[in-house]
Amino acid sequence: MPTDFALIGHQESWRAASDVLAVLRGPDHPPIPDEEVPEILPWIPPRAVCHIEVRSVLGATAHGLYIDSFIPPDRLDSCFLRENLGRVREAAAYASMEGAKIVSLGGFSSILIEGNLDRLFERTGTVFTTGNSLTVALIVQGMEKMCASQGRDLRLATLLIVGATGDVGSGAARCLAPRVKRVLLHARNPERLYKLAAELRLEGVIADVAPDLGHLPACADMVICAASLASPSLLLDGIAPGAIVCDAGYPKNLSPGSRGARVFSGGLGQVTAGMTFEPDIHRVLYHQPVPDVLHGCLLEGIALALEGRFEPFSQGRGLITAQRVQEIETIAARHGIHLAPSTCEKAIN
Repeated sequence: MPTDFALIGHQESWRAASDVLAVLRGPDHPPIPDEEVPEILPWIPPRAVCHIEVRSVLGATAHGLYIDSFIPPDRLDSCFLRENLGRVREAAAYASMEGAKIVSLGGFSSILIEGNLDRLFERTGTVFTTGNSLTVALIVQGMEKMCASQGRDLRLATLLIVGATGDVGSGAARCLAPRVKRVLLHARNPERLYKLAAELRLEGVIADVAPDLGHLPACADMVICAASLASPSLLLDGIAPGAIVCDAGYPKNLSPGSRGARVFSGGLGQVTAGMTFEPDIHRVLYHQPVPDVLHGCLLEGIALALEGRFEPFSQGRGLITAQRVQEIETIAARHGIHLAPSTCEKAIN
């Protein structure tokens, strides 16, 4: 059976990592004690955890692999950059040697590689995508849906984007900033931040830089968190009461303090025609109350495989455009890949 796609990811908690190891060991072996998992995981090389069959509403199917890079959850900080980059490269080499035609880089993997796809192991017939264009599409759809459900008018909103200069953050800015009253941009790189603000202003957008999250104007009533932090340390004390907050950071790092904020997990899509995992680890990878949900970065490779378009659709470097987002959204929808139901929504009191 051909390998149409491969998905490269890792676990963001020791509990999830332990569950994956249990799947690899099989039901005939006892689980590894929790205290031993941190000692064992760093020694496991990237490898396939399961096979996946994905179905399209058009009747097509695509077959692929989920490959775990086994990046330890406590080594997501920048000081482990070289080690983690090596693991992603090993996972990419594994995918290529398995004959994958297109490889999606999930979560932190795409952040590590962002703008450097040419560094990955290359094999004739294998291409790589960060998957971030579809992630942006699903974030935008989620914000639209939440605004509609709360009776908000996008045109009157002040949108704050945290992590605005990253691939996902800047893509979301280009898609949503022209549709809101005002956009506030926050990121750690001042040079890139002011460059993005200038780009948006040329399009007629009212764009301001928010260098300090501790002194935000209380008018920010829509927030997209697309920052990459190793711990849940991102505080949003200054946003408007009842703000709509899209938590799209990876690993999850949001600690909102605004009373009554409506928070939902962004960038998630659902394969409505269904997926089959062998062995069945879907609930291990995604603890969602609805079936067949994956992150948009992984779903992009699947959508392109179903479409028969094996190309590096999203290549990083912060160059995602509204036109490309619309294109991948259309491709995904054609095969029944849509925004996941907002079951992850919660109120922060």
